[in-house]
Parts: sequence; C-alpha cells; structure tokens
Amino acid sequence: MTTAAATAAHDGVTDAALSAVGLHRQYGRGTAAVQALRGVSVAFAPGTFTAVMGPSGSGKTTLLHCLAGMDRPTGGTVRWGRTEVSGLPERRLAELRRTRVGFVFQAFNLMPAMTVGQNVELPGRLAGRPPERAAVREALARVGLAGRERHRPGQLSGGQQQRVAIARALVSRPEVLFADEPTGALDRATGQEVLGLLRSGVDTDGRTCVMVTHDPVAAGYADRVLLLADGLLVDELTAPTAAQVAERLSRLGG
Repeated sequence: MTTAAATAAHDGVTDAALSAVGLHRQYGRGTAAVQALRGVSVAFAPGTFTAVMGPSGSGKTTLLHCLAGMDRPTGGTVRWGRTEVSGLPERRLAELRRTRVGFVFQAFNLMPAMTVGQNVELPGRLAGRPPERAAVREALARVGLAGRERHRPGQLSGGQQQRVAIARALVSRPEVLFADEPTGALDRATGQEVLGLLRSGVDTDGRTCVMVTHDPVAAGYADRVLLLADGLLVDELTAPTAAQVAERLSRLGG
C-alpha cells in the first residue's frame, strides 16, 4: 500500500479497522540508537487476515506491538477504526485494549493454578468486567474445548492450551485480533488447526487479524502478506501460496 493510500485510510476516507501512518520506533540514544521502524504506513480493512513477515530484526514484532498499543511509537500515529490510540494516556489505552483488541502469543501465557474457565475470564476480571459464564462457555466451544472449563492448563496439550489462549482473546468479541507467532511452539498439524481457527474468525465473524509469523505455510492462510526489512515495509503479496511467500522471503534473507 502506498503512503498516500495508507494516509487516506488513516484519515477516515476508507473504513480501515486498523491503520498507521509514518510509524517510527527508536530504541536507545546516540550512537547506540536502533531504528526498529522507519516510517511504516499501512492500513488493514475490516474482516481481513494479514501476515507480517521479514528477517530477524526487520521490525515485524515491533510493528505488531505498536499497532496493538503494547509499545509506544517514537513517531507517527496508530488508529483503531477512527480512534487515534498512539497518544492516549496509558489508563485509557489499557481500557480500549481490553474491549477492542485481543492478543494471542507463542507462549500461551496461561495461569497454571487457574482452571481453563478462570483463565478465559481473567482479562475481564482484571478490568472489573468479568464475562458471563455463558460467554466463556461459548468461547471455549468455538475453539473446540466445550466442557473443559474445569480442567487445568497442565492437563491439556500444547495445541489445546493455545486454543484456550484464543478463547481468552475472543471472549470480549474484539474487533481486531493480534497474533505473535501463534504456532511457533506447536507441531505442524496442531499449528494448522490453530491457523484454521484464526481464519474462521475472519471469515465467519468479520474479525480483522494481524499475525506475525516466520512460517510461509502459516502466512498462506492470510489474505495478504506484508514483508519488512530494516524497519521498512518493502513488499506486499495478495492471496499468496506458501511457496510464493517462501520465495519472496528468501530474497530478503529471511
């Protein structure tokens, strides 16, 4: 997407679910400064699945964290819909994160002493708005874990634990779901099941999903792939095959 197109989306000319203009992120100062992002502009349409890829150190995880409000850009702006979030006070940003976006990570981040149901409820309880039990059961049923509310994470396989993490992310019905290497700790077959769940959320619920991955097969589930290198958005693929992603990524040294 050109900078002009991204800017248009960012300004509300189009109805982007998520957009960024001119994102910069610098870590450190002086001669030790590292430019993780160098002016990235991009927009994500509602109900689309985007994979973000690039070599190690390309800025893909930094981009995800800035888009998700987990890291503050040092320049540029981020909007969720038409709400600019990059300059919000931390408390207000935290409130919006709990209601408008969901997160799935490679490390499932489940509390081992809590039941599956309690883990799904946890973000809402921390926000003072615990979900109804029916909503928890529905979220678990959506990921194929109906009736597992009273199990502990240690009683589940890795793939099942990732399903719990997805249910936890979905229970608040977020507009945008961010996934950071969601299949990185899973075997191929289990990873494909998880990717199928993410894909279904886009196709069935109209959710917007943004996923960082290093795996061309995972990226093949996406509607488009953004390729980063040295903190810049350098290429974009639409409806790619895994082979096309792998070939293009190899040119970048990824």
